[in-house]
Amino acid sequence: MPEIFLASRNPKKLIELERILGEVVPGLTVLGLDDVPPYDEPVEDAPDFAGNALLKARAGFAISGKPTLADDSGLCVDALNGMPGVLSARWGGQPKSDERNNRLLLDQLADVPDERRGAYFVSVVALVHEGGEILVEGRMNGHVIREVRGTGGFGYDVLFVADDRPGLTTAELDKDTKDAISHRGKALREIAPQVAEILI
Repeated sequence: MPEIFLASRNPKKLIELERILGEVVPGLTVLGLDDVPPYDEPVEDAPDFAGNALLKARAGFAISGKPTLADDSGLCVDALNGMPGVLSARWGGQPKSDERNNRLLLDQLADVPDERRGAYFVSVVALVHEGGEILVEGRMNGHVIREVRGTGGFGYDVLFVADDRPGLTTAELDKDTKDAISHRGKALREIAPQVAEILI
């Protein structure tokens, strides 16, 4: 059975990857960090999403020997000069907390008028395998609202309304709809044929 390693232990990311890549690689098994021997994960200290994704994918491939995917993603807010950006997951400090991140973002944008609350999610996915390295990027444009809404997704989904689905946060969308428009969904669908070529 085809296997790929995702250098993450986020169960929602693992499920999302298996769901999207499973469409082009039947029977695909996605292994996460909890499925391989423990190793020292690299510090995500690159200045951009691509650098961090490659750091994680290279380390994962070196340990597992399997084709390895890693993504680095985040929310870039226009009124905050593109922040939190690569710091999205730890914007509210350590330990990582979605609730604290969202509360801080709302506080920072409290006085920003609706027309200046534009933002976009970006996801850079890196694939490292014995034949080389591949990078793809996906984006989802939208804006940040003023209150938390929805129970799906993770991270800043409860505050983000995509331009392609006005009126609903990405945490209020069903999985298929979110996959179709999300930054990670776009990046994974772009890289899926290349994953299939390697695995099948």
